Amino acid sequence: HLLHKAEHATDMETGAVVAVVLAGGDEGDTESGPKTLMQAQENLKKVGEDEDAKQEISKTVKEAVLDKGYHSNDVLVHLGTKQVRSYVSEPDRGRRQWEGKEIEQAAVYANRRRIRGEHGKALMRRRGEIVERSFAHCYETGGMRRLHLRHRANILKRLLVHVAGFNLGLVMRYMMGSGTPRGLRSLLGHFFDFVARWIEGLYQIFAKRKSW
Repeated sequence: HLLHKAEHATDMETGAVVAVVLAGGDEGDTESGPKTLMQAQENLKKVGEDEDAKQEISKTVKEAVLDKGYHSNDVLVHLGTKQVRSYVSEPDRGRRQWEGKEIEQAAVYANRRRIRGEHGKALMRRRGEIVERSFAHCYETGGMRRLHLRHRANILKRLLVHVAGFNLGLVMRYMMGSGTPRGLRSLLGHFFDFVARWIEGLYQIFAKRKSW
């Protein structure tokens, strides 16, 4: 049975995971989503205030792109109060009754307009590429779909180490052009192949000169 549920908040520009929350298995997405957003806000603020940071980093979450599991009146109103522009996929619920829910109606309609715009559609496509990649790395390739450890603290530590490795891979890819050992091996293979071809070319040149 599902006892815990991991959630990631991923930066849409770099693909780095900026927050990890381990919620209870009985918590729905609409309950755990605001917690993940709050954790992301805190982490970005800490990184933005770090004097060793090499570049200017936004200290706040400006836009939130979520799948339809997070769509609810409370979540959209909460994002609005935090000055976060929501792009949440809307499930088909049919015609709704808004009597006495003017604030919720305004939040839902504003979100609907944004996800139907060109910018919203582009963000949704990018989410499918960037965000799902971190999930695949941690839970499919990383084999953490089923993690058997006792106590929430141990599970969260294991999850943080795994996600830190994912972010480290992004740094390595930026600095070296490869972010995984397999990719590095392939990169080194191409390098040595280039060196071998270069030496072979020099040998042929000197061989021709010697024949003269």
